[in-house]
Amino acid sequence: MGGKLKGAKVPDAVTLLKQDHKNVKALFSKFESLGDAALVSKKKIAHQICLELTKHTIAEEEIFYTAMRKAGEDTKDMLDEATVEHAAAKDLIAQILKMEPDEDLYDAKVKVLSEQIEHHVKEEEGEMFPKAKKAKLDLVALGVAIQERKDEISLPSLQ
Repeated sequence: MGGKLKGAKVPDAVTLLKQDHKNVKALFSKFESLGDAALVSKKKIAHQICLELTKHTIAEEEIFYTAMRKAGEDTKDMLDEATVEHAAAKDLIAQILKMEPDEDLYDAKVKVLSEQIEHHVKEEEGEMFPKAKKAKLDLVALGVAIQERKDEISLPSLQ
């Protein structure tokens, strides 16, 4: 495909994943700015966070982490830790999706998810992404594959 998807230029994998991080951070900020009575908005934004994180983690694990493991750039421990962090996020996402915003611990679960993701992003952007660039991976091809995979993913519970 030569870095193109549906006629638009797709960023390389690192740029794409960093943009995902930025978008989710903005959604968390939006969620945190809402008052206690904004239940409909809270649910909508929390579900958007869950969808974006689900797309990101699945595509990142299947494509980016797999490529990193194959590159063998001394990243096994880092990738294992990132995979465990994704599992913890997926567990919280599943809990949030089953809840209503007026239930006990709803806001707390979204806050903890936000903090976990913030920690995870710092590690990826500070350690993993520089190693990916150093490993001379085809980041453009990976970006195309990640975007295509993300476009396939949806959450059936979101209507």
